[in-house]
Amino acid sequence: MDFAHPVTAVIPGAQGRVLAVLAETTAELNLRTVARFAGVSAAQASRVIPGLVDLGLVERREVPPSSLFRLNRLNAAAQTVVELARLSDTVLAQIGLAAKELRCPPASVVVFGSLARKEADRESDIDIVIVRPDDVNEDDEDWTEGVEQWRRTVSSITGNTVEVIEINVKNVIEKLASDEQLWEEVARDGVAVHGTPLNELHILSHA
Repeated sequence: MDFAHPVTAVIPGAQGRVLAVLAETTAELNLRTVARFAGVSAAQASRVIPGLVDLGLVERREVPPSSLFRLNRLNAAAQTVVELARLSDTVLAQIGLAAKELRCPPASVVVFGSLARKEADRESDIDIVIVRPDDVNEDDEDWTEGVEQWRRTVSSITGNTVEVIEINVKNVIEKLASDEQLWEEVARDGVAVHGTPLNELHILSHA
């Protein structure tokens, strides 16, 4: 999935670009402003917007000599567009819920990289650190099967390849304190979607 431009990934062309702009604001915009933000010509916007108004997705208010437009957030189809625009947040929550349901839940699950920065496109890998509790052996059958099942679930949720770094609590604390570029990125961009946040993992190591 293209999480950087989710609306236009599903609704291609000028129509998707216009809807993506209107989904990001509750303000009324004139046609030229919509066109500029959408990266389309005023002529393209003028062809697309009337159809969206007719469908009920967009509201038009006349303020002579121009018209102002905004997304009709009461419209069921428009609500779907808004949900698409917020897809990154929705997916992060679903990844965390999938981890919570595992028989042997991880101590922490941290998404980093392009998805965490909301820059992931259809070619991007989904990069995730999954932290194994120190009292769970890395060869534990429930753990290994659960992690693989969860990885497949995340791939289905996102539509992207999933790259998982599996590490225990003790080692992740050491890695985060190092100057390795990968772990600096995890510390900088990482979003904890399940369990203990990275900056609190040291508490678990002394529990």
